[in-house]
Formats: sequence, C-alpha cells, structure tokens
Amino acid sequence: MKNYFAHKMRERSPIEIVGIIIFGIIAITGLAILFGFVIMWLWNWLMPEIFGLTTINYWQAVGLFILFKLLLGGCGSGGGKSSKKCKDHDDKKSKSDFSKWQHYDKFWEEEGDELYKQYIERQEGTLNTTESE
Repeated sequence: MKNYFAHKMRERSPIEIVGIIIFGIIAITGLAILFGFVIMWLWNWLMPEIFGLTTINYWQAVGLFILFKLLLGGCGSGGGKSSKKCKDHDDKKSKSDFSKWQHYDKFWEEEGDELYKQYIERQEGTLNTTESE
C-alpha cells in the first residue's frame, strides 16, 4: 500500500500535493457549512408550518444532523441497518475490502514499472497504426 500513493503522486511536486490537501480541506469545510444551512432552511420552511414547531438556528441544525446520523447511520454507510445486517455486512467481502492490496506493493517492486512501460509502448504502437490508416 505504501507504493500506491507513491505511484499515484509520481509526477506531482510537493507543492501540488499540499495544494490538493488544502483544497480538499476547504471543499469539505464549505460543504459542511452549506449542508448545515440547507438543513436549517428546510426545517424553518417546513416544520413550523406543518407541525407547529419553532424555528432553529444554524448550530441547532448541525446538531440535529449529527444526532440523526448517530441514530440512523447504521454501519457507517448510511441508511438505518439492524445489528444483524451489520454483522452480515462485516462478514462478507465488500467492494471496500482491501485484502488484495497486500500484493500491490510487491507487484510494483517486482514488475510494475517494466510492465507499465510495455503497456505504454503497445498503446503508442496502436495509436501510430490507426493514425497512418
């Protein structure tokens, strides 16, 4: 797994990597703030009129979201799941199972770069033959 990140970031400078991380933090923060405002807006628009409840502020909306996520979140993947389904979900191999990644580092150490170069040569050969036609 250690070589996975080295492979993905092979041609990126440290400044680009720091920029990506900072952009990710800013994007996640912006989405969290926006999501809190959307919950507050929906609550204040619907709940007082339908159920006669009071309006809420931004932090109450964020608290409601966290509360509902804790109560209905399930196995960390959303959607309320019973504990039996959670146990079944943990036992099965899922798409997020990374057990095959144990071979990834070894593959790149032994064969990766050479096979990648061969692949690029084949692709460039295919492009050259289609362009000449």
